[in-house]
Amino acid sequence: MPPDLLHFEDFFAGQKLAFDGRYEVTREEIVAFAREYDPQPHHLDDDAAKHTMLGGLAASGWHVCAMAMRLIVDGMFGKAASAGGAGVDDCRWLKPVRPGDVLRLEVEVLETRAPASRNDIGFVKCRWDLFNQIEQVASLVSTPMFLRRKG
Repeated sequence: MPPDLLHFEDFFAGQKLAFDGRYEVTREEIVAFAREYDPQPHHLDDDAAKHTMLGGLAASGWHVCAMAMRLIVDGMFGKAASAGGAGVDDCRWLKPVRPGDVLRLEVEVLETRAPASRNDIGFVKCRWDLFNQIEQVASLVSTPMFLRRKG
């Protein structure tokens, strides 16, 4: 494994990570994701969506999570000794994500934990804040695992 990858020891509580990556949301991908995984009118049809509480076509919350995942893989996990994840503790969809939105991600490390039972991995609890070009649209708390440095 390349030594320049981020490892568990590179993270600390209070650390804030911002990424250069951006994700442009298209109508076509919103509808395609919805057809496959969340076929509700507010994710599938512009006219039907106008008459829902969202007031227009919007990405499924699960699609929003997938887009955030893409951003964090490109911005952090792809440059780290990632060892998977222990789960998501909290997920909030705060505002609709619309066609044409350009998403960006900020991450704050909430805590780190090196389990006594394993000397090869550590847990890094993080809050992911997802923004469009104007405001925050989603937040989630997850606990990815990273390899620890040897020696």
